[in-house]
Amino acid sequence: MRFNHPDDIIALTPEWKGERFPDGRPKVPDHYLDAIRNMTLEELWKPIFLKGYENQFLALKSLHPEFKENGELNFKLIGRAVTAAYGPKRPDYYEASMAQARLEGRSGTPNQWVIDTLVDRDVIVIDMYDKIYKGTFVGGNLTTAIKTRTHTGGAVIWGGIRDIEQMQKIDTQVYYRGVDPTALRDFSMISFNGPVVMGQGEHAAMCLPGDIVYGCSGGVLFIPPQLVVEVVENGAKTQIKDVFGFEMITADRWTSAQVDMYTWTVEMLDELQTFIQTDPRGADYRDLDWSHEYDMAIHGDPSSTQSAL
Repeated sequence: MRFNHPDDIIALTPEWKGERFPDGRPKVPDHYLDAIRNMTLEELWKPIFLKGYENQFLALKSLHPEFKENGELNFKLIGRAVTAAYGPKRPDYYEASMAQARLEGRSGTPNQWVIDTLVDRDVIVIDMYDKIYKGTFVGGNLTTAIKTRTHTGGAVIWGGIRDIEQMQKIDTQVYYRGVDPTALRDFSMISFNGPVVMGQGEHAAMCLPGDIVYGCSGGVLFIPPQLVVEVVENGAKTQIKDVFGFEMITADRWTSAQVDMYTWTVEMLDELQTFIQTDPRGADYRDLDWSHEYDMAIHGDPSSTQSAL
């Protein structure tokens, strides 16, 4: 047993080929996190779902609403995951885990160990096994610590929080299951920067250390780091296809069924390219490569008779 060991984290994330943090977590470049902030849940969800990552979204309550009164986006949570899983306190295991923590130079309580490692733009993703009574992973103090260490980061907790009135005054987004006034008690750390399962049954989601966390008004999406570049590009394509497709539906030139097709025809793609190159709304999308979409339109694809999800 060991907690937050680089070799273990690297072994968990072999498909990531880029830069890593000293603890071994994948370090997706900041500019991709910035790009994701301007995308919607569905734009980000679809490309990873089509890749077979079908259990990456979790519906949760949020500490702050996503939108301000004037409609400006606010409190959308974007960051790199730091994960931890906990279980009930069993005396023999608890003593063994605390002894291991001391060997690793850790002090304080098992929830503080995680907070102490956070860096800029981190998001803690905590499997507190749906413990709310005596399962309040953060309150006012630790939320302040998260804000101080991560600046724009936050927390996702499959469990409870406390001091909610204090927390709501802190400019940090937190997703959680429930609120209780009790302090955190009777728990043990199972893993630190290992896989965590958030949720239950068919609605559960898995998060690995270094995943990109996208929190919006509906809940949280965990994006595998090796797919982020593709997700950002495909999200941008979905954005401009929606802009153009809505216009075609409004003008009664295309049907909604045509627009919803995953694979557009060559003629539709040609019209889209003309729009991108000539309309000011297409200016930000003129460097996208559409060769894959043309290849599917010409040679066919198993998805070609299905909707765009």
